[in-house]
Amino acid sequence: MADGIEKSAIFLLTLGENEAAEVLKHLEPKEVQKISAAMMTLKNLTMTQIEDVFHDFVVTAATKTTVGMDPNSYIRAMLIKALGDDKAAGLIDRIMHNSDTEGIESLKWMDPGAIAEMIGNEHPQIIATILVHLEPDQAAEILKMFTERTRNDALLRISTLDSVQPVALRELNDVLGKLMSGGATGKKKLQGGVTTAAEILNFMGGALETEMMENVRNYDPDLAQKIEDKMFVFENLLDIDDRGIQLILREVQSESLIIALKAASEELREKVFKNMSKRASEMMREDLEAKGPVKLSEVESNQKEILKIVRRLSEEGQISLGGGSEEAYV
Repeated sequence: MADGIEKSAIFLLTLGENEAAEVLKHLEPKEVQKISAAMMTLKNLTMTQIEDVFHDFVVTAATKTTVGMDPNSYIRAMLIKALGDDKAAGLIDRIMHNSDTEGIESLKWMDPGAIAEMIGNEHPQIIATILVHLEPDQAAEILKMFTERTRNDALLRISTLDSVQPVALRELNDVLGKLMSGGATGKKKLQGGVTTAAEILNFMGGALETEMMENVRNYDPDLAQKIEDKMFVFENLLDIDDRGIQLILREVQSESLIIALKAASEELREKVFKNMSKRASEMMREDLEAKGPVKLSEVESNQKEILKIVRRLSEEGQISLGGGSEEAYV
């Protein structure tokens, strides 16, 4: 059974380049990367496969995002491999046409290491202002590459950032003007504060997370507590109701779940098992028991991937991270 990414790849390849370009214009950078990679693996599609995908699309058409795009050389190379030089060139041209993705938005297409190198010597306030516009996992990867002092200073500024003064915004525009063509537009609403800091820390993991939280605690204990209250870790899945767990399980690969559960509490394991069919839970228990030792880093990596799904479902309003209680109506 094809997953969502593979179905999307089949669907777009079958649509034709004009229509595919129109769809890709509305996707996030990571979505385009995953779908483009899937295109590379598709060979010898049968009519049955294509019909199944189009049937699923008609039945469960998903909503789309509205962020523009500006493909970098990595995406360009993948599309060329998937579609050939001529088709990829036309597709890329159409994707980029009328795109107003500039400045900070263009950073989403860049490797975290390249971004860290570009902005690492800037003032921590500038770094913080840039990072709050990026995805939490991307921001976390960038922070890992900074010195301890810069990393901690930037997180503190992210935690307390709720507005940008005109002078700081001009500085940001100047920095981005030097780093990238086109400059920043300043159109994106700022999303700083304890919630953003918590989301980034969720992706730091291990010793770095502990170190950075300790630094915040030394600076302001109340602020540290507010951040911790906003953080969502794998064990917090216990706070999600059964319906929410079932929605999550539909989107998680079995192998990823097995690895993630290796370090989970028995209580969390049982919560997951009870939201599966009897046969599926029995197979999962057997697979988990048969699974040999797994590196902690691999467990944490799979837990983080599942937490990405959890956050997306939360943002879409499909699940509540605060437990099973419904919001009261009056």
